[in-house]
Amino acid sequence: MPPIHRQLVDRVAIGRYEEEVTHPSAIKSFVAEFISALIFVFAGQGSGMAFAKLTDGGATTPAGLVAAAIAHGLALFVAVAISANISGGHVNPAVTFGAFVGGNITLLRGIFYIIAQLLGSVVACLLLWFSTGGLTTSGFAVSAGVSVWNALVFEIVMTFGLVYTVYATAVDPKKGDIGTIAPLAIGLIVGANILAGGAFSGASMNPAVAFGPAVVSWDWGNHWIYWAGPLIGGGLAGAIYELIFISRSHEPL
Repeated sequence: MPPIHRQLVDRVAIGRYEEEVTHPSAIKSFVAEFISALIFVFAGQGSGMAFAKLTDGGATTPAGLVAAAIAHGLALFVAVAISANISGGHVNPAVTFGAFVGGNITLLRGIFYIIAQLLGSVVACLLLWFSTGGLTTSGFAVSAGVSVWNALVFEIVMTFGLVYTVYATAVDPKKGDIGTIAPLAIGLIVGANILAGGAFSGASMNPAVAFGPAVVSWDWGNHWIYWAGPLIGGGLAGAIYELIFISRSHEPL
């Protein structure tokens, strides 16, 4: 058996520009990722803004945390479901990176997926800003008493669980009937993780979710955590699941 690092290298590929970027099916995938990210961020961020308005800042209370978990879980369930048959329903740069590490998407297509996801998040936050009469979309922040390293570990672990769930329910060729509930399982793990980590790191698990509000509010405090944590966690989940539980020689999707 070749060494682990060699197995991973054999799985990844750059891809051909004509097939991975300009082909009509690739363009449809980018549009699907853009729309799904827009829907997810609009619903997730919008629910937090609405709850804060209705409760005079109550979004930071336990009830606000539960509301955020439900809204994000439901919105991600829908966002994944509506794009699963077109782009695979990533909706998250960390998921895309995990898929790339496992050899399930090429580098070129992965880069354009991430660009589409980031644009979808920014547009969603701009729409929220405009439609609410100028209310600022709240960026992610580390809670008082929590160090940046604590928050980083939270983001790594939570995103690991998310991407591992994606692999188990949507990527694994042995998934069988469990694949039909993949969007629900993915939405549920995000909701559960928000309940677990929302009071500490904000529970982003998704660089695009953090990027849109940061652009619109122009608040970049500790923003690196919401890239480093999810990408590390997603990459680890993709590598571990692919190497241990999936035995195959294949071309990247």
